[in-house]
Amino acid sequence: MDMKSLYLLVPLAPLFGALVAGLFCRILPRWIAHTVAVLGVAVAFGASVLIFQDVLAGHVFNGAVYQWLAVGEYKFEVGFLIDTLTATMMLVVTSVSLMVHIYTIGYMKEDPGYNRFFSYISLFTFSMLMLVMSNNFMQLFFGWEAVGLVSYLLIGFWFTRPTAIFANLKAFLANRVGDFGFLLGIGLIMAYTGSLDYQTVFAKAPSLVGINLPISAHWQVDLLSISCILLFVGAMGKSAQVPLHVWLPDSMEGPTPISALIHAATMVTAGIFMVARMSPLFELSDTALSFVLVIGATTALFMGFLGMIQHDIKRVIAYSTLSQLGYMTVALGVSAYPVAVFHLMTHAFFKALLFLGAGSVIIGMHHDQDMRHMGGLRKYMPITWITTLIGSLALIGTPFFSGFYSKDSIIEAVALSHLPGAGYAYFAVVAGVFVTAFYSFRLYFLVFHGEERFGKAAEHGHHDHEEEHHGLQPGQKPHESPLVVTLPLIALAIPSVVIGYFAIEPMLTGEFFKNVIFINSTAHPVMEELGKDFHGAAAMGSQAFTSLPFILALAGVVIAWFFYMKRPDIPATIQKRLGLINTVLENKYYFDKFNEVVVGGGARLLGKTLWKVGDVTIIDGFFVNGAARVVGWVASVIRFFQSGYIYHYAFTMIIGVFVLLTLWFNRV
Repeated sequence: MDMKSLYLLVPLAPLFGALVAGLFCRILPRWIAHTVAVLGVAVAFGASVLIFQDVLAGHVFNGAVYQWLAVGEYKFEVGFLIDTLTATMMLVVTSVSLMVHIYTIGYMKEDPGYNRFFSYISLFTFSMLMLVMSNNFMQLFFGWEAVGLVSYLLIGFWFTRPTAIFANLKAFLANRVGDFGFLLGIGLIMAYTGSLDYQTVFAKAPSLVGINLPISAHWQVDLLSISCILLFVGAMGKSAQVPLHVWLPDSMEGPTPISALIHAATMVTAGIFMVARMSPLFELSDTALSFVLVIGATTALFMGFLGMIQHDIKRVIAYSTLSQLGYMTVALGVSAYPVAVFHLMTHAFFKALLFLGAGSVIIGMHHDQDMRHMGGLRKYMPITWITTLIGSLALIGTPFFSGFYSKDSIIEAVALSHLPGAGYAYFAVVAGVFVTAFYSFRLYFLVFHGEERFGKAAEHGHHDHEEEHHGLQPGQKPHESPLVVTLPLIALAIPSVVIGYFAIEPMLTGEFFKNVIFINSTAHPVMEELGKDFHGAAAMGSQAFTSLPFILALAGVVIAWFFYMKRPDIPATIQKRLGLINTVLENKYYFDKFNEVVVGGGARLLGKTLWKVGDVTIIDGFFVNGAARVVGWVASVIRFFQSGYIYHYAFTMIIGVFVLLTLWFNRV
C-alpha cells in the first residue's frame, strides 16, 4: 500500500464505522455496531503509527487529494499536510479515541441509544482527523464545523433531558460566535494572499507586514494583527477561552465517554493546534501574541478557582480542562508553540484518564455524580483509585510524571518572555499550580478516602440528572467496573506517567518540529533560552523538588488533605465568611447571567423592537393598512358625488377636465 492510500485510510476508516453504525442503528445488533466502530478507529490508529514512523524517517507529504471547487483563480481542495505536528496529533486523536471506544462498550451497555452513540463518536474521530490533516483553510474549516456539529449531537445525546438540550444549544451558539471570527480571519487571509493553501499563505505572509486595513475614515488596523486575532477568536470558541468558555462546563450533560473524547483530548485542543500551525502568521504580530497571552492567563487562573467549589465530579474535571487549556494558550502567546503542543499531548492522556476514571466512579455509584455522597471508594474500586491517583499526580505536575515536564516548561517559558502581559501571565500560571493541586486532591480525597457517605445520598435528596438512576440505595456498596472499562484506564495511565520523560528532549530542544513550527528567534527568543537551560529529563525532574511550582503544588495537596480529611468544618466556615467571593464563584463570575440578560435579552429586545416598529407599525400599519385606509377615505369622498342627479355628474366632469387641462398646460 502506498503512503497516499494510508493517509486516506486514517480518516475514512472511522467514517466507515460511523456510517455502518449510524445508518443501520435500528437494525444492527449491538456487537456488530461496536465491533465496526472500534475496528475503524483501531485501523486509523495502526495507520497513524506507520505514518508517524514514516515521518520520523524524514518523509513529509503536502498535496491535494481532491479538488472540490474552483472559482476564478481560487481553488477549494481536500488535501493533506503530513509532518511531525500532524503525525503527533493523529496519534493523540486515534489513541485516545480508541480507548474511549473500548470504554464505551462497558459504560453505555444499558443505554437504548448504544448504536447511535458509536456512530457519533466515530464521526467525531473522522471530523477531528480531517481537521488536523488538512493542508488548506477550506478543509480546516470543514473539520472545524464538523467537530462542532458532532459535539452538539453528543452533548445533547440524552435528548429527553431539558438540561442536555440547553447545554448543547449553548455549546453550539458559543462556538458559532468563535466560528464567525474564524471565518472572517480566513476571509481576510484569502483576500490579501489570493490562496487558501497553507504553504502559499505562509510564503506570502511577510509581504503583508505593514499593511493597514481601513476600518473607518480615521481608524486603521494592522492587517496581520487583526487577521491573527480573528483566527484566535475561532480558537477561543473551540478551545473554550474566556469569555467563550461558558459552554464547556455545561457540556458535562453528555455521557462521560464524550467528556473524555471532546473535552480532554481532541475537540478543545483544535484551537491550540490551529494557532501552532499558524505560527508563521502569529510570529509577525506581537499584538496578536499579547492578546493570546492575556486571554490564556485569565482562563488558566480564574477557571481554576471555579473548580475549587464544584460538587459534581465531572464539573471539577471540566474546570480543570479549562484551566489547562489556558496554560496551553499562554505557551502559544509567548511563542513557545512546541511547549503548547507538548502540553496538549501529555494533557490528552492524563485528562482522558481522569474523565474515564470519573466515569468508572459514576458506574460504581449507580450514576450519582455528587462527591458529597462518595468517600472511602479506595477499597471497593482499587483499579479506578490507583489510575485516578496517577492522573491527578500528572495533572498537578509531580516531578517525573508527564504533566510535570510540559507544565513546568510553560512556566519557565513565561518567565523568560518580555511580551506585554508576560508579568501578569507568570503570576497566573504560578498561582494556578496551587489552585490545580488543591481542587484535584479535594476531588481525590472526597471520592476515595475518608468516611463512606453513600447511603446519605437519599437523605440529601440530590441526585444526578438521569431520571432512570437514583444512586446507591442504603445498604448497597460500590463495585469495581468491568474489565472493558478498567483496561482503557490502565492503558491511559502508562503514557500519563512516562510520555513526558521520553518526549521532552525531541519536542523542546531537538529538531522534532523543525520546518514545521516557525519561531522568530530574534524577536521571541524564549525557545532558544529554554534549550540552553535544559540539561536532560532526569536532571529537570530531580532539580524540581526545590522549585516554586513544586512547593506550591505540595502546599495545595497538603491543604486539601487537611481541609477534607481532618477538618471539614474549615472549608464550610471559609465559605460562610467569604460570602461575597463564594457567591461570585457559585455564579461563575456572572458570565451566564450576562449572556442571558445582556446578549440574549438584547437580541430579544432588538427582535421585539423590529417586530413592533418595523413589522407592526411601518409594514402592516403604514403600507398595508395605510393603503387600505387611503382607498377607503377616497371612496368615502367620491360617494357623495354618486347621487343620481345629472348636474352633480356634469359638475364632476367639468372639475375633472379642469384638473387635466391644468396639468397639461403646466407640462407644456
